[in-house]
Amino acid sequence: MARPFDIIIPSWNNLPYLQNCIDGIRSHSEAEHHLIVHVNEGSDGTAAWLEKEGISFTYSEENIGICAAFNMAMQLARHDFLLYMNDDMYALPGWDRALSLRIPEGILWMLSATMIEPRHGGNPVVVEADFGRSLEQFRKAELIRQVDHLKRADWSGSAWPPLLMPRQAIEAVGGFSMEFSPGMYSDPDLAMKFWKLGNRFFLGVGDSLIYHFQARSTGRVVKNNGRLTFMKKWGITASAFYKYYLRMGRKPILPLSEPPARRLLPNRMRVKLKSMNW
Repeated sequence: MARPFDIIIPSWNNLPYLQNCIDGIRSHSEAEHHLIVHVNEGSDGTAAWLEKEGISFTYSEENIGICAAFNMAMQLARHDFLLYMNDDMYALPGWDRALSLRIPEGILWMLSATMIEPRHGGNPVVVEADFGRSLEQFRKAELIRQVDHLKRADWSGSAWPPLLMPRQAIEAVGGFSMEFSPGMYSDPDLAMKFWKLGNRFFLGVGDSLIYHFQARSTGRVVKNNGRLTFMKKWGITASAFYKYYLRMGRKPILPLSEPPARRLLPNRMRVKLKSMNW
């Protein structure tokens, strides 16, 4: 039986994709989840539609980005678990039950559903399968029929949405860090904050599947240089964190062990940061 949780979805003038996202949650969830949308600007009628549907939401007059949007929406949470999802995702049958079955005891854990994407770009934790790169092309019925054939083994390294977390832990680390606004590299930063909190349980769930249309919002935003911000803050690259700490994409052996005692920030990056007075 799936456990109920709050689902937080930041959205920026992307109403058709948001409607599709919520349709997937409503159609394919076993539990009655509490939906919370943050409406960035909402000049496309998003807020009016949410009011009509009785869906909780927070609002900002302009696009404040993922970090601030999630932190604001989190204030409306009701449950012990929070799930962060993008508005260009579509939940598939059994997704929430699969996540619920992997929830361990305590508050030190992070779980990710597995994304299905039209192209994975070498990402080892994504299932590559093209069922449409836009809503107009979306072959939903075919995707649902194929869902059992798209499942994969669980994987190590949960760190990005759809991301399920204990509410107590996300509150303990202060939510998403505003220095990463509007949001590039905020995911590995949040995972590192969980690591510093003592979490060693980062699991990707291979039979919790979400279709992702990819960058329907991030492709429109002016991006922050999160790569450099992450290196400045933590002294290593995000790729090194994924590889040596989270063992991203590998067979999960939990709890994770400590990373190897080695220099995880390349010398050329140290020189670059020094030249920038970082």
